[in-house]
Amino acid sequence: MPDLPEAMSSPCVGVCSTTYGDLVCRGCHRFAHEVAQWNGYEPAQQVVVLERLADLRAGAASRHLSPERIDQLAAMAASVRLRRIEGWSAPRIAYEVLRRLSAWRQAPPWLAGDEDGVAQARNLLERVEKEIRQRSEAHYEHSFRIAAH
Repeated sequence: MPDLPEAMSSPCVGVCSTTYGDLVCRGCHRFAHEVAQWNGYEPAQQVVVLERLADLRAGAASRHLSPERIDQLAAMAASVRLRRIEGWSAPRIAYEVLRRLSAWRQAPPWLAGDEDGVAQARNLLERVEKEIRQRSEAHYEHSFRIAAH
């Protein structure tokens, strides 16, 4: 295992819904117990959570983006100041680039000339985010819920 930092930064995006009773946060997609216990986790535990979230993002991006669009977005990593991406998959990079483009109100290359390209890109990101949340909720249900008899 590689050397890990003393503490990893939180994946929190400031839109926590676990305080309202959600078992999976609608912002960062961590489980409620992971949000509550994050600062007490060992770095190796944090890495496991971060890797699961990265896999969820890459999987959802792959479902909503063609391989060509994934490649287009991945090629833009430097232009959106995405750093330290060695070892990341192209779909993971594509998700992060799409997220940044949306936050900066910029359209991806295939929508650049379209007058509502930014809105279409945001809609696409919302669909990807919805799938990430659904996948995370399914993982939670599978791993932690006890079936009622």
